[in-house]
Amino acid sequence: MSKSHLYVTRHLPDPVMTALTERFHLTQPPETAPPNRDTVLAGIRDAEALICTLAEQIDAPMLSKTSHLRVIANYAVGYNNIDLDAAQARNIIVTNTPDILTESTADLTWALLLATARRVPEGHSLVQHGAWTGWEPRQLLGADVFGRTLGIIGMGRIGQAVARRAAGFKMPVLYHSHTPKDFPNHSSWKSVGLDDVLAQADFLTLHVPLTADTRHLIGPRELQLMRPTAYLINVARGPVVDEAALVEAIQEGRLAGAGLDVYEHEPAIHPGLLALNHVVTLPHLGSATHATRIRMGMVCLENVVAVMEGRPAPNRVA
Repeated sequence: MSKSHLYVTRHLPDPVMTALTERFHLTQPPETAPPNRDTVLAGIRDAEALICTLAEQIDAPMLSKTSHLRVIANYAVGYNNIDLDAAQARNIIVTNTPDILTESTADLTWALLLATARRVPEGHSLVQHGAWTGWEPRQLLGADVFGRTLGIIGMGRIGQAVARRAAGFKMPVLYHSHTPKDFPNHSSWKSVGLDDVLAQADFLTLHVPLTADTRHLIGPRELQLMRPTAYLINVARGPVVDEAALVEAIQEGRLAGAGLDVYEHEPAIHPGLLALNHVVTLPHLGSATHATRIRMGMVCLENVVAVMEGRPAPNRVA
């Protein structure tokens, strides 16, 4: 039996690539860096299935060049990189990878929060560069985390996972969610308005999808409402935060610092952020564990195979 044609844009973890090549004929080799538009067009031209990442924009003009494509499996929870209306118009099923990366992304949220509050990268750099001369009472003073107020915007799977971890630090949790939610088993979690979360949080973490409503959700007005001792942590999507406004707020002492895993014009980063000691920057590592990234790939495979075999895709979003 001949293999179906699949285009996978990026080189996924080895166990995933092995499984894909056993089951499908790859239309062209996957890239280690984001492929350009012409490369993607060439890859999907004769493909029946596509596995892509958030870095690839799959829009209407691109989909108009395909004639065999039946399914797009996005190697991510979000899918703002895909024109869902255009896919539906061509009867192309779109899937994602929910649930799998919840815990690893929540872990990274806390890694960023702690690293930012306690100035871990600055301390590491001091030691690595041989500039540390010994203990000093005023050296790299940071912020306490234990007992402080955690604010969460977006109380979906990841937001809830972040909130559960706050229990170990005895932190009350204030959250704002677009969809009303109730958590009767978590008495320390309180639903409040957006402005109240901004005004009361010592640490504010973002866990919302990128939509027209959430683009620049955190801008000049919102940053003005935050405490000058507060920290902003973003592991959601870069454009949720107005980076220029964030730089200005930290430079002017209206915000203590930020921990960022995503950026407004990724992979480009606002140069002002790189110049600030109180900003910790990571290269989009939210789901970057061996187990999580492999499982994400296997879920993409499961969705593609289901469609190819005429079965409902387990994680269909459109």
